[in-house]
Order: sequence, then C-alpha cells, then structure tokens
Amino acid sequence: MKKQVFDLSPGSRITGKWNGRTYTTIKKLGAGACGTVFLCRSEQGDTYALKVGEDSSRMMLEVNMLKKFSKVQGVKLGPSFVDVDDWINPSGRSFPFYVMEYVDGTPLPEFLKGKTKDWVGIFAIQLLTDLENLHHAGYVFGDLKTENLLISSSRVRWIDVGGVTAIGRAIKEYTEFYDRGYWNLGSRKAEATYDLFAVTMIMMEMGYPKRFDKGSHPHKTLESKLASSSVLKPYRRIIQQCWKGKIQNSADMKRALSDILMKRSGTNSSRVQKRRSAKESENRELATLTLTAGVVFGVSVLSFFL
Repeated sequence: MKKQVFDLSPGSRITGKWNGRTYTTIKKLGAGACGTVFLCRSEQGDTYALKVGEDSSRMMLEVNMLKKFSKVQGVKLGPSFVDVDDWINPSGRSFPFYVMEYVDGTPLPEFLKGKTKDWVGIFAIQLLTDLENLHHAGYVFGDLKTENLLISSSRVRWIDVGGVTAIGRAIKEYTEFYDRGYWNLGSRKAEATYDLFAVTMIMMEMGYPKRFDKGSHPHKTLESKLASSSVLKPYRRIIQQCWKGKIQNSADMKRALSDILMKRSGTNSSRVQKRRSAKESENRELATLTLTAGVVFGVSVLSFFL
C-alpha cells in the first residue's frame, strides 16, 4: 500500500473541529498506508502521538481497536486512546486524526544489539503472551513487524494497531518480509498462524538485521538463512515447525520456546555462574523482561539466569 505522508513542520498546530483541542507537532514519528504519526504536545503540556490520515472509516476502525485493546483480559496491549477529531488544514480540507499515548521506548533491534541469543527466545515468549490474549479476543495483529514494537520499561509494547483484523477475514495491511503469502507459505487469512509466521520472521531478523529478498525459491532461501545463523540455532526446529503449520497457536509456541530455554539452563548453568558478576546488570534486565512476560511452565525460566 502507498504511504499517506503529511508534511507538517515542527510547531504546526492541529485544532480539532468538534472538540476544539489543539495539539502542537514536535516531530514526525513515521508514516504508513493509513496516515502519518507525529509526536505532539497538548495545551496542558502533555506529550502524545497524533495520527492524521485521509480515510475516515479506516481511522475510526483504528480508534475502535485502540479502545477495545486498552485492556484485553486485564492486559494492556496497544497504546491508550486519548482523543479523536477532524482537522481543517489551511487550504480548507478536512482530515481525520486521533491522539494516543506516546510510547517512549527502544526499537527492538537496538535493544537486542550485542545481547546473547537467549534474549531472542525471551523476547519472543513475551510477544507471544500478548498475541495469545489478542487471539483469544478474536483478532490477529496482521501487520506484525519490528517497526511496530518497542521495548519500554523492560516490556514489549505495540505502537500501531492499524493492521489488527478479525479472525477469519482477509489481511489487508501487511509488510512483505513478515507476510507468509510473500514467501509462498500460506494465505493471508486472519488466523493465529499468520501472526506466528510473523514472529518467526522477527526472530529471523535478529539473525539478519538487513532484510533479505525471497529469491526465486522462497522456501529454500528461508531454510538456507536459518541454517546459517548461529543466533537462531537454538530455535531452528520451532521456526521450521511454524513454517510447516505444525504449531497452531501462541501457547504451544511459547511452551516450546520455554522448553528450549529450560534445557539450555541445565547445559549452561556452570558457565553462567562463572561470569555472574560480569553479566549481573544484563541478567537483572533480562529477569525483569521474563517476569513481565509471566512465563511459568513447571520451573521458572528465571533459573536460567540466576
């Protein structure tokens, strides 16, 4: 899909036609198929993210998603909803916009840079925990990619729910690298396995920060890349099972990843003990990330890091 880009310079004022609230832009955060997102400041001095677009129906759908997923099964998934209105630009045209919580965090690739391969599994488990809640609510994320994820206070946060789709419908907003249809490994039907494939591609990106093309034989390309990555070695079997459709839901994938980490805890416990002081700070951060995920399968994954 073509990106909708609104070029508003810092200091531009956007005033709602109906509610009358004014927001001042600070900088552009990004642009997508449905609009452009700006960091802004309210009249009260609070900082938010503001998205402006052209398609009113699509924007309202996103607003409804934000409201719906403010809390799913007691878990906060997407950013909190703040305001929705129409903006009349200097030329007299009307554009819909909405305001949401600004999630201040670290981009996933930057957060994982230089960290051990175990972080890939812990991150994936936390992401799958949130996806499990979303799937139980009857939706899939759809456009799941690293750009839509931040690490904030040692927790994975979603920053764009524009691709969220009801289970059973067609995925309309996606990014090729994370789309199983692009790799000839499934349809674009909204189902849990669509998101699971995207999770495997996010994991692949941890091994290959620069995304690669599918080539003339997409499946062979994936298998070759997977086999060549030392970072992904512990997770190869799980990733392959997802590609083959043998893992059908988030809970099963989460359990499989937890089993791998538990096995590694027994293998590496002596080495971890020897370098405990050198890794103490990193382990504390990792422990926090693990606790936030709420992952317990018989024995805590935390035993791997203590």
